[in-house]
Amino acid sequence: MAEMTEEEADALDTYFTENTIMPDLNKPGYFARKYGMMVKLDPKTTGSVVAWAESAHKTPAQIIGELVQERLASKAAG
Repeated sequence: MAEMTEEEADALDTYFTENTIMPDLNKPGYFARKYGMMVKLDPKTTGSVVAWAESAHKTPAQIIGELVQERLASKAAG
């Protein structure tokens, strides 16, 4: 495999520095972009779930899964 020249390396560095897309938790669709889910949540809910997940050392998908399972269990019991 041929090595990259300094010019090619600089061009790639510039390209990826200028074109890096960071997730914006304030925009809808964060979970769809990050986890491939077909669910859109409002920005307030997204921020809350992400903060909760970080504090619990879990993924947002795990937090949502637990909430859904708790809700289903309470419906089945009551």
